[in-house]
Formats: sequence, structure tokens, C-alpha cells
Amino acid sequence: MKNRTNSVTPLGIALLILFGACCLFFYFRATQAAERQDTLERIRNTGVVRIGYANEAPYGYLDSATGNITGEAPEIAKLILRRMGAKRIEPVVTEFGSLIPGLKARRFDVIAAGMYITPQRAKEINFSNPTYAVGEAFLVRPGNPLKLHSFEDVSNHADARLGILGGSVEHGYAKTLGVPTDRIVVFPDYPSALAGLQTGRIDAVAATVLTVNDLLNKSNGQGIELARPFRDPVIDGKSVRGYGAFGFRKSDTAFLDAFNGQLADFIGTPEHLELVKPFGFSQETLPGNVTAAELVQGS
Repeated sequence: MKNRTNSVTPLGIALLILFGACCLFFYFRATQAAERQDTLERIRNTGVVRIGYANEAPYGYLDSATGNITGEAPEIAKLILRRMGAKRIEPVVTEFGSLIPGLKARRFDVIAAGMYITPQRAKEINFSNPTYAVGEAFLVRPGNPLKLHSFEDVSNHADARLGILGGSVEHGYAKTLGVPTDRIVVFPDYPSALAGLQTGRIDAVAATVLTVNDLLNKSNGQGIELARPFRDPVIDGKSVRGYGAFGFRKSDTAFLDAFNGQLADFIGTPEHLELVKPFGFSQETLPGNVTAAELVQGS
């Protein structure tokens, strides 16, 4: 009687490979379909949603007096997400430059930090339609010793050093307008940048006019002042005006669509203006009818 072996024929190997490939194909298709819907479905099923913020007033920050997350973006997010079925909103703090990586890594479900819509960021995440529009400003030492009234002034002054927030749109403005890299000082947050200005490490801090006003108020103007006048950056012949919005993962299209639907019925209403008034936002900071798609395509 001949011995039998457990060998597999070439046809059997081919069938096993084909079977495995089919399993992988349907697994990835199912995973992609789930990713497109899981965040919105999970929120509706569990009532829990996580929002990422960068502790930057007035856009999104921790109120030390109450221990609560607040600011323009978190307050709008709380209202909109509750209307969408969320019962518990969990804040996750991170550095501004880590917001997009954190969203993509699923540390949180939406960026609620007043992040500007830019074409570069739109390659990595999707944006809601904007909730506000503002210009830029500089903080300088008293008397503005180097006479810095624009990004171009920093570029043209051989000794001027500009402080910016890591991952901020101001970093892009500075580079585009010719500020050398070795004269751009990156900080993890604005309190650190403010300290750098007060101690002479830098000569100006670039931020949105709302952030600058908030820093001035909190510091009582000690050792700093607003650069007046200030000229907003002009890029490709257009004066730059920043539009802030919420950030979503590329796969969360259903979540984004539902969120935008709620925003459309809210932004610009008396309820909205009353909600954001404590943070310095008003009728003048409304974005108008501009959409995220227009801002990405038209930039």
C-alpha cells in the first residue's frame, strides 16, 4: 500500500489564492462603506461625539474658571451636534499643528478650533461651510520698534523675527510673502509666542485680529500692543481674509452633509449671533454665502 502525502495541487493553490483575494476585496469594500457612515451612525446610536480643539481663544479653549471647553467653534459644535442627536460631547485638546493628524488617526470626530479653510488642508480633510471670516493682525512691543505693519515689512527688515503658531495659516502667509525661514519662530501656542515677544526673542506675533484682541485683553497690554495700522497680506493680487470652519475626515461624508445642513439653518440667525458675541464675533464677522467648495477651488 502506497503512502499518501498531504500535498496541495497547483490548482488547489490557485483556488486558495483566488479565494483569499476575493475575501480581501469584499473586506476592504465593506470597511470603506462602514467608514463612510460609521461616525454619524455611531453618534446617533451612542450619543457620544469627540471634538478636537487647540486651546486657542477665542476659537476654542478651556475656561479655567469653569473647567469647561468653550469658544466660538465648541459652542457652535455643541449646539449643532446635540440637534443631530449627540448627548455627550467629549473634548480632546492637542496642539494646533496636530489637529489634522489627530482627526485622521480617529482621536476625535471633528475639528472644532476655528481652523481656516485652505486648499492645502483640504487635500487631507473636508471642511464644513464657514462660520466666520476675519483679517490678520500683529502684536508688537510698545512703540513698534521695527515699524512692522505687514508681513512684507518683516520680510524687508533684515533683523525682524516673526512668531507664528505651528500649523497656522500665518506660517504659510509668511513664507509666501518672503519671510526667510530662519526668521520665522514657531510656537506651540499663543501664550508661548506672547512670552517670546515680551522677552525679545521675536519682534512680532502674527495671528487673526480676534486672537490678537483676546491676547491683548488677557495680558492687560503689558509689554505689548497692536500694530497700527496693519495691512492684510495680499497674495495673487487678492487681500487675504480667513474663513474658519469645522474639519471632518474624508470618509465622513454623511456626517459632514448632516452637519452642513444644520449650519445652514443656524449661521447668521439671532441665536447664532448671541451665542458667539462673548467671543468677539458679530454681524461683521459673518462669512456671507461663501461655501467651503468655493474657497478651496477659488484659492
